[in-house]
Amino acid sequence: GAVASTEVKMRLQEFVLNKKKALNQHYITLNHIFCHSSLDQSSPPQTGVSAYNHPAVGVYDSKDFPLRKTASEPNLKVRSRLKQKVTERRSSPLLRRRDNPISTAKKRSLDMAGISALPLQSPALHKLRQHRPLGRTQSAPLPQSNQALQQLVVQQQHQQFLEKHKQQFQQLHINKCVCVWSAGLVYDSLMQKHQCMCGNTNTHPEHAGRIQSIWSRLQETGLRGQCEVRCSSLMKNSSNFILSLSFSFSLSLSLFLSLSLFKKGSVISMFVRLPCGGIGVDSDTIWNEVHSSSAARLAVGSVVELVFKVASGELKNGFAVVRPPGHHAEESTPMGFCYFNSVAIAAKLLQQRLNVSKILIVDWDVHHGNGTQQAFYDDPNVLYISLHRYDDGNFFPGSGAPDEVGSGPGVGFNVNMAFTGGLDPPMGDAEYLSAFRTVVMPIANEFAPDVVLVSAGFDAVEGHPPPLGGYKVTSKCFGYLTKQLMGLAGGRVVLALEGGHDLRAICDASEVCVSALLGKELDPLCPDLLKQRPNANAVSSMEKVLETQSKYWRSVQRYVSSVGYSLLEAQRCDSEENETVSAMASLSVATMEKRTEDEPMEEEPPL
Repeated sequence: GAVASTEVKMRLQEFVLNKKKALNQHYITLNHIFCHSSLDQSSPPQTGVSAYNHPAVGVYDSKDFPLRKTASEPNLKVRSRLKQKVTERRSSPLLRRRDNPISTAKKRSLDMAGISALPLQSPALHKLRQHRPLGRTQSAPLPQSNQALQQLVVQQQHQQFLEKHKQQFQQLHINKCVCVWSAGLVYDSLMQKHQCMCGNTNTHPEHAGRIQSIWSRLQETGLRGQCEVRCSSLMKNSSNFILSLSFSFSLSLSLFLSLSLFKKGSVISMFVRLPCGGIGVDSDTIWNEVHSSSAARLAVGSVVELVFKVASGELKNGFAVVRPPGHHAEESTPMGFCYFNSVAIAAKLLQQRLNVSKILIVDWDVHHGNGTQQAFYDDPNVLYISLHRYDDGNFFPGSGAPDEVGSGPGVGFNVNMAFTGGLDPPMGDAEYLSAFRTVVMPIANEFAPDVVLVSAGFDAVEGHPPPLGGYKVTSKCFGYLTKQLMGLAGGRVVLALEGGHDLRAICDASEVCVSALLGKELDPLCPDLLKQRPNANAVSSMEKVLETQSKYWRSVQRYVSSVGYSLLEAQRCDSEENETVSAMASLSVATMEKRTEDEPMEEEPPL
């Protein structure tokens, strides 16, 4: 038996060596095929270096011994093992042949390598990364977690994004831009897909119909045709880099990494089950596993693109019809229908990529923008002014007190025009126009911004129930507020939709604001409104703000005594002040001339 076994071994060895010589001339061709073809017929063609690279061992090429399809055992007889090598393995470099018998230790090492190798027909083989199979017993790469892989991709996207905009804007300076005097609009229907999985929009005030209705209104009125429109084609690249912004602007990436891992039946602890049966990140903020993440990124990308085009001079101003909103989103907490703070991200990018030195953010959503305040609370280069319902902290989100003025170098650059007093009576046009006259515009003019960003929530417009606002500001009023802001920063103003849930109210307000951005004449204010004084609660609220902010802004000191005036009274007062100043100036000039006339002329000495 031993003799026969030896003869079999010798003949098999001779057969293998002869076959090697016959195939040797085809080595280059076969190697090319292995390096450029998919090993799995069901997988796509591979290009470049093979995903499974067979390194040659000794004098044998990679076609001598194909990978075995069955596991080998260390105690198999040599005859059985050699037979399997010849019949089932055609190109494996794993066995090093010698004239002398193979030792048990070598057999064990080679067989263990064969066990770990994947078969040629494995459907997962085309997924392998480049590696050296002999380097470890497992030929596939060590698995990485989904979070690690996503972080790597995000970091690469972030670097690509920064490099792209560095090249694009390095020759531009904001004060040297030539404006094309055209208003811009951004919108994408894909943002409508962000909706609760329950499918009932009646129970969710922040729904897809908001932006769809606004966009339809702009089309029906012809305003869309008068603007430079940027839709989905512009946003294809924008949505790809939004996650990378979170690294740069201290926004929470971990949120979206964890949200992307959400699976049905395995609800992560951060999720809550809503009464409607859907899923949310809190009791108000819904989460759609398929569409919410992309819609949130797309909203940020839309705002960023529009802001860059206005800041660089390609557009005069603009309005972003986007959702979900963003001004409530904090560093690591989504809330109030918000995931990413679009306006805050755009402002940070202006600082980083365009070196914009002074940015004004005006937030006239009825709710305080706690996320935006947090993002710039210690930044003296971003002035944040919010007009909101406060009610001594009893209205959502509870932040935004008048004495929240900033910290460190940012002290004085956070202004909260916090209205207190509830809805008895509700604030309206007179109160908002007065707040703009005495607080917002004086401070904004003294700050002299380079760009103005507006968190344009329209839930202060009449038509919203008390839990969502309850104020009685008209849509026309927001057109006048927009027009006043257009007098700042050379007209570089961008409005980004935030809150607002009554469809008629937000459509009317959006129409008026876009009309103002286009430079159209607005309908005149009601004569009775011009004579109306702000209510007592509003006056008290404004006095508190002026008392606090007068420490940091000289311009507001002169309005302390006139905060309760109507618009006509304020205009009359300003006119009288101007006349007084002019009269005093004229009197000074007349006095100087009088003195000159009264001075005796020097007598000439007699000849």
